[in-house]
Amino acid sequence: MNRIEIGIVDPQAEQVALLAWAERVDAGESLPDANARLNFASFHQLHNTLTAQRMELLRFVANHEGLDSRQLASQTQDEYPKLQEDIRLLTELGLLENVEGKLFTPFDEIVMHYPLREAA
Repeated sequence: MNRIEIGIVDPQAEQVALLAWAERVDAGESLPDANARLNFASFHQLHNTLTAQRMELLRFVANHEGLDSRQLASQTQDEYPKLQEDIRLLTELGLLENVEGKLFTPFDEIVMHYPLREAA
């Protein structure tokens, strides 16, 4: 099952972790393959980006892959300009793929992480 993990990270802590990772790579350390991840700086940013409507759009495309945007608009009863914007954003985030005008999802599952406590 191909999945992506979506979460909320502290940008400063993430920068420190990435620099430490880069040092390990530069030192020649062999690291395991990373899981696909998409991180946001806050719950507000995540919620405003991955709205309920966009999440439902992802689910619909996952179950009806290969539709073009006009077919998708017709089947979902969404307004075409709004749907185009959602498709553009989800494609930029890597959650949708457009292959010769046909829409696909590269993932079978989205796992969301929402930390309740600050990291020590």
